[in-house]
Amino acid sequence: MSVRVGGWDVNDTTVLNRELSWLAFNGRVLELAADLKVPLLERVRYLSIYASNLDEFFQVRVSGLHDQIAAGISAVGPDGRTPRKQIEDIRSVVLELGARQEKIFATQVLPALNEMNIELLEFDDLTSDEQDTITERFRRRIFPILTPLAVDPGHPFPYISDLSLNLAVVVRNPADRERRFARVKVPNTLERWISLDRGLRFVSLESVLAAHLDQLFPGMDIVESAPFRVTRNADLTLGEEAEDLLAAVEIELRRRRFGRAVRLEVASVMSQQTLELLVRELDLDPADVYSSSFPLDATSLNAVADLDLGRQKWPHWRGITEPGLTSENEPSNLFDVLAHRDVLLHHPYSSFSRSVVQLVRQASRDRSVLAIKLTLYRTSGDSPIIDALIDAAERGKQVAVLIEVKARFDEEANIGWARRLEQAGVHVAYGIVGLKIHSKIAMVVREETDGIRRYCHVGTGNYNHRTARLYEDIGLLTADPVVGDDLADLFNYLTGYSRARDYERILVAPEMLRSRLYELIDSEIASGQGRMILKMNSLVDTEMIRKLYEASGAGVEIDLIIRGVCCLRPGVEGMSENIRARSIVGRYLEHSRIFHFANGGRADGGRADGGRVNGGCNRQSRTYIGSADLMRRNLDRRVEVLLEIGDQDLENRLLEVLEANLADDCLAWSLDGSGVWTRENGTVGVDVHETLQEFARGRARG
Repeated sequence: MSVRVGGWDVNDTTVLNRELSWLAFNGRVLELAADLKVPLLERVRYLSIYASNLDEFFQVRVSGLHDQIAAGISAVGPDGRTPRKQIEDIRSVVLELGARQEKIFATQVLPALNEMNIELLEFDDLTSDEQDTITERFRRRIFPILTPLAVDPGHPFPYISDLSLNLAVVVRNPADRERRFARVKVPNTLERWISLDRGLRFVSLESVLAAHLDQLFPGMDIVESAPFRVTRNADLTLGEEAEDLLAAVEIELRRRRFGRAVRLEVASVMSQQTLELLVRELDLDPADVYSSSFPLDATSLNAVADLDLGRQKWPHWRGITEPGLTSENEPSNLFDVLAHRDVLLHHPYSSFSRSVVQLVRQASRDRSVLAIKLTLYRTSGDSPIIDALIDAAERGKQVAVLIEVKARFDEEANIGWARRLEQAGVHVAYGIVGLKIHSKIAMVVREETDGIRRYCHVGTGNYNHRTARLYEDIGLLTADPVVGDDLADLFNYLTGYSRARDYERILVAPEMLRSRLYELIDSEIASGQGRMILKMNSLVDTEMIRKLYEASGAGVEIDLIIRGVCCLRPGVEGMSENIRARSIVGRYLEHSRIFHFANGGRADGGRADGGRVNGGCNRQSRTYIGSADLMRRNLDRRVEVLLEIGDQDLENRLLEVLEANLADDCLAWSLDGSGVWTRENGTVGVDVHETLQEFARGRARG
């Protein structure tokens, strides 16, 4: 039986709606929670991931639509919808997905957890002895933290912070029978699911609070209590005239706390009277309310997913060390390795810590290294790369880091890293007003016997050793002097006043990426035997979609591998019959961008540069890796880098990755022209993540 997600986009337009396409992606994530082939605790985690994704969607995308409506914008978008119509359709889809979420949890995941003796309980479900134990714990550890806030003529309605879990409480004074509303915030400093006897049985914190409200409101009758949660606009708005980018971001972060409410989630047990009060006080529309019997803030289910039950989780994967990067179980001198050959990395199949982190760490301690430069978009809270950069600066090396302080939801963390790096003597630049620096590039400048040599890394993912264990990304380590010259010029452009220039091996947005991609597509059209495989996170840009339609009409065969949003309609006769689109959703988050053009030079199959790449490799195809998706923001409003892979063997490895993605019939979903995604039901049983793990094991064995 096939599983289908989507089909909500019924407008007769050439493109699908971006927001509905994103919801279809999150629907594919949700279906992993129902997949019996997925380990049980990982299914619980997918319920959490689905909820977290949806939170951010409302904080940013839905909030943006509300802003357009408030500004009086009613223009019809390329998909035929006004902002108001989009919100109406989003609500309908979210309700449908919410019902699916509740069903998966109640009928599949929860019974399976119970079979494993894992129980998620309410206070009333506990034995009397357990209730006594929890009540004592409430008195000692929970009660002192709580602050009930009443609403009456002397107490205005309290501010409800973004994504906080709260109890709406109605109390009655026995003396005058007057009802009053109060709000009790569920403390986020305490565990949401309280473990009973340190075992596998848990009781929800909100139910414990609800059972002890008489201690918060002594002498009052408790009429009602129900959980609720508010989502607010969390996007930052930076003016183009900002003179101090860091200060402007800090101001906007403070404002974020007071963003407009855009969604109210309530427990299905809440009375209509209480709901109307919340809607009125939060200045919401009844259409912004989402009622559910599912636990509010399902991101808290990570506490269950983190249980140490090995067989109920994915088998551990450590990531191989790419051949040549170790010698006798010790890290090789990476400068010696890269002086002779490039190294292609494929995370998490290749270890990030034993490659990229190792390069920066060795550079920080190598006496011949003069300088290190790196772009930082997102990193972890305990970043070994940051530590190595600080170590390098303290050893007297020139270290320059471009930190993107506008990286959404990582702004505060990045400001903290920036200040720490500056205190260590690192040269820190904060990006460019109006542009986000989204490229993933690093360069080490080393003095050697024959002069200066640059060692570079260009990747598709962030310099984050934690997400590198979960995100699928590609990177190249190289000492190619042409790449070194390109990156040196790019870093100078980003940190100084130099003008952007033409580069030899990299394509850079916003100056040239769009136009060069058009040229590459035109080459496929002109070749008469065009073939493209494009792997990315999202395809949204309408002009790029039109270009792909043009290529399809000229007979170019196009395979799209798109994890998330795809606004292109594939397989439509007379428009896109030569385009196929699929999505891989599974254990690892597909994050790499790979662009393969089978005839990537002139129409005669030759290359515009004569075919000489990396010492004389002659071929007609061109394959790029990099940070850019095909979205307007990536092509026109961000600094992005795509790198052409010049070595034939390494390009073949990338083609091996692409072909494995196209062969998958376990994790893959196919998109049709009406916006419906259908889960592949192949008989071969190819799981691309298992396939690529086996490829990695083969490389490790030599």
